[in-house]
Amino acid sequence: MNPLVPAWILLANLALMLGGWMACRRVHNAGVAHLLWSISLCASAVYLGMSAHGSPTAQMLVVVMGGLWGSRLFLHLLGRILTEREDARYRHLREMRSGGDVSFLPLFLRCAVSATLYALPLYVAANNPQAGSSPWTLLAATVYLVGLSGEAYADRQLAHFRSNPRHLGHTCRRGLWRYSRHPNYFFSAVHWSSYALLAVGVPWSWWSLTLLAPVLTILGWIPSIRANEAQAVRTRGQDYRDYQTVTSMLVPWFPRGWPNEQPDTSSWQTPLPLSRRGPRTLARTTLETLERRETPSLQEARFPADS
Repeated sequence: MNPLVPAWILLANLALMLGGWMACRRVHNAGVAHLLWSISLCASAVYLGMSAHGSPTAQMLVVVMGGLWGSRLFLHLLGRILTEREDARYRHLREMRSGGDVSFLPLFLRCAVSATLYALPLYVAANNPQAGSSPWTLLAATVYLVGLSGEAYADRQLAHFRSNPRHLGHTCRRGLWRYSRHPNYFFSAVHWSSYALLAVGVPWSWWSLTLLAPVLTILGWIPSIRANEAQAVRTRGQDYRDYQTVTSMLVPWFPRGWPNEQPDTSSWQTPLPLSRRGPRTLARTTLETLERRETPSLQEARFPADS
C-alpha cells in the first residue's frame, strides 16, 4: 500500500470542497458540503478499488459496496437540496453568525479531511490479498447489507413523513423511528464496520486504520445529535420532548412502556374510541372526516401531499 495515495485523495478533496464552498456562496445552501462529501467517498471507493493490489474479490467488493453506498447517499441528499429549504441547523447558524456563507468555509474544510479519513478503510480493505469466499468476507457482506438497507429504509421513511404538510410540527414515530431517534446514524455505523471485517488478513498496523470510520461515526454522533435534537425541540417543542422520554437515542429498541407507549401524535386525526361514540358523535365525526377529505386546507393547497 502506497502512503502517498491518501495524500493525493486529500488534495483532491480540498479542491472539491473549495469549489463547493464557492458554489455555496451562490446558492446559499451549506448542505452542498455533505453532498460533495458523498460524491468524494463514492469516487474514492471506485478509484481505490480499481487501483489496489488486493484479491479480485476485495477490489470488487470495495467498488460495489462503497460506490453503492455513496451513490445512494448522494441521490438522497440531492433530492433534499432540490426540493427543500436549507437544513434548519444551518439556517440557525446563519442567524447566530455575522459572516454569512463565508463562515461555512471551516465546514467544507472539515468535510474534505473527513472524506479522506473515511477513504482509508476502503483503501486497506481493497488491498487485502486474502479476501475471498471466507467466513469474514461473507460476514462483511452481510453486515454491509444490514447497514445499507437500514440506513436507506430510515431515510425513506423520514422523507415520506416530511413530504406531507399535515405532519408539520410533529415527530415521526413510524417504522424504524419508533424504536430509535436516530436510526440512520446507527445503521451508518453498522455499514462502516463491514470494511473492518473485509480487511481481516492484512497486517495489524494497516488493519487498525479500518477502525477509523466506525470510530469517527460514533464521535460524530455527539455534535450531530446534540444539534439535531436542539433544533427539533425548537421547532416541535413538547412533542419531541415526549418522544425523547420514550424512544432510544441510537440503538433500536422497544419504546419505554411498550406496548402501551404514547400514541403516534403525528397522525392528523385521532378518532374517539368506538366505546365512547354515540350515534350523533359517530355521524359528526364521519361527516367532518369527509369534509376534510373533500376540502383541502390552505396548507395542503400550497404544499400538496404525495398521493
